[in-house]
Amino acid sequence: MKRREFFNFVGAAAVWPFAAHAQQRGRIIGFLSSVSPGPATRPVAAFQEGLQEEGFVSGQNLAIEYRWAEGYTDRLPDLVAALLQQKVEIIVATGGGTSALAAKAATSSVPIIFSSATDPVRLGLVSSLNRPGGNSTGVYVMTNALEAKRLGLLSELISSASTIGVLVNPDTPGAESQRLELQSAATALKRNVPILPARDEREIEIAMANFARLRTNALLIAADPFFFAHRELLVALAARFAIPTMYEFREYVVGGGLISYGISLVDAYRQIGRYTGRILKGEKAADLPVMQPTTFELVINLKTAKALGVAVPPTLLARADEVIE
Repeated sequence: MKRREFFNFVGAAAVWPFAAHAQQRGRIIGFLSSVSPGPATRPVAAFQEGLQEEGFVSGQNLAIEYRWAEGYTDRLPDLVAALLQQKVEIIVATGGGTSALAAKAATSSVPIIFSSATDPVRLGLVSSLNRPGGNSTGVYVMTNALEAKRLGLLSELISSASTIGVLVNPDTPGAESQRLELQSAATALKRNVPILPARDEREIEIAMANFARLRTNALLIAADPFFFAHRELLVALAARFAIPTMYEFREYVVGGGLISYGISLVDAYRQIGRYTGRILKGEKAADLPVMQPTTFELVINLKTAKALGVAVPPTLLARADEVIE
């Protein structure tokens, strides 16, 4: 069996423990993600909680078909086609804008509920945030728009850092806007910010070794679903090379990373679940405004800071929403 055929088979057969098959009664929806099921366990649980708040329970009155691209975004069109063959009523497209774009390219009639780190208007997913139009709506998680804020927080944490490296996935939607925003912020902060690309595990390892070789004082991992799916590797490499690193989600810091600033993934996926339930009840995607997060969380791991020899400024510590000791 060829490699692509094998992955397509796995994708079509990868029905997570949460998933329900056709023999179960009720409505049927599709859940599409560009990443792997493991990193999405807590967000998907929150998604199901949101559905339950609207009266839909997986395995009782609702069947959910899960499809995971496992980081191979070129598989997304085939996975969307497989969901449409299942006659799903809704496609929930998560793991970044790539999933939503694949779903939108495949259907103009089946409602799509997305999570997008990049402005969904800029991506062409909706006409506007308040009045999406078409068949798509969802949550604009704004992670790409927070890069300058993260860079500023990292500069505050490592005030002596003259060089702050940035790891970016050039294949992610919005990569160019990330680069431009970070370069502008670096100029304002008077920091040297080398940006290195990584689109697979091997390139992550090469880039991290290069940051260490360049004597990078600190590092920012740009917002990206692929990086989130490989957060254990990134945290381990940051520790190996002793580079203080900023991430987008608290899950990195819970896993041993130093610091993160961003939205709550759990809250975002719960909102997606609620919207999915509302559309199942008869509301139209075109009429549901794209949601945006209103709360953000700063998380610091003091154990990691001590291991790196980083003294966290009291002013920054006082602003933290969560401190892991």
